[in-house]
Amino acid sequence: MNEKTKITLTPEQETLLITLYSRAQPDNPLFFDPKAQEILSQVDYDFSRLRVPYKTVILVCQRAKKLDAVTRAFLAEHPSGIVLHLGCGLDNRFWRVDNGQVEWYDLDMPPVIDLRQQFYPGHSRYHLIASSVTDLEWMEQVNAGGRPVLVVAEGLMMYLSEADVKRLFIQLRQAFPGCRLIADVFSRMAARSASKHSSLKQTGATLGWGIDDPHEVETWAPGIRLIEEWFFARIRTWPG
Repeated sequence: MNEKTKITLTPEQETLLITLYSRAQPDNPLFFDPKAQEILSQVDYDFSRLRVPYKTVILVCQRAKKLDAVTRAFLAEHPSGIVLHLGCGLDNRFWRVDNGQVEWYDLDMPPVIDLRQQFYPGHSRYHLIASSVTDLEWMEQVNAGGRPVLVVAEGLMMYLSEADVKRLFIQLRQAFPGCRLIADVFSRMAARSASKHSSLKQTGATLGWGIDDPHEVETWAPGIRLIEEWFFARIRTWPG
C-alpha cells in the first residue's frame, strides 16, 4: 500500500482542498472530476474537518463548469492561444479542455506547485509558475509572443486586497494587451460575511476584496472594459 501524501499548507492555500473535495463527489450530476477523486484518495488529510456544506459543493461545481465552458469558447476562437490559470490549486483544467494547441500556465504558491508535481505529469505545452500572484514579476515567465491571452482566476480574487487586485489588473493589461480575464468575485457584503462560512472557519483563511459594481474596474486604467457578468444563483443547478 502506497503511503499517502501529507498536506502542509497555509490557511489560504488549504482552501484548495474545499474545491478538490467538492469536485470529487461522483454522485453530483452537475460536475464530477475523476482526477479530483483520485487525488483525494492519495492525500493524508481529514476532509471531514472542513465541514463542506452541500450548497458549497454545488457552487464550486457550477463555477468549474462555467469556467471550463468559457475557456473552451476562448480556445475555439483562438486555438493556439495562451491560458493563464491563477491560483490553480490542484485543478486539472488543462487536461479537461486541452485542444492540442493551447499553451498553458498554471500559477500558485511554491508549496502548492510542489504538491501539484506529485500528481500531474509534465507536458511540452504546460508550464508551472511557483509564485504569489501579487509578485507581478511572474508575468516575465509567460512567453505569449503576441498570441491572444485568457486569464482565469478561480477562487482567488476574494483573498487579495483591493490594492493588489487593482495592480494585478493594470499589470495584466500592460503585459498582455487585449487579454481577457474571467474571475469569480464576491460583493463587499459577501466578502465580509464569508468568514462565517463553516469550511473557511476550519481553515482559518480570511477574505479581503469584494466589489458591488463590476463596472468599477473600468475606472482603474484606460482600456479596461467589462464584457459580461453572470450570477451563479441564476444558473440552472441541474442539467436537463
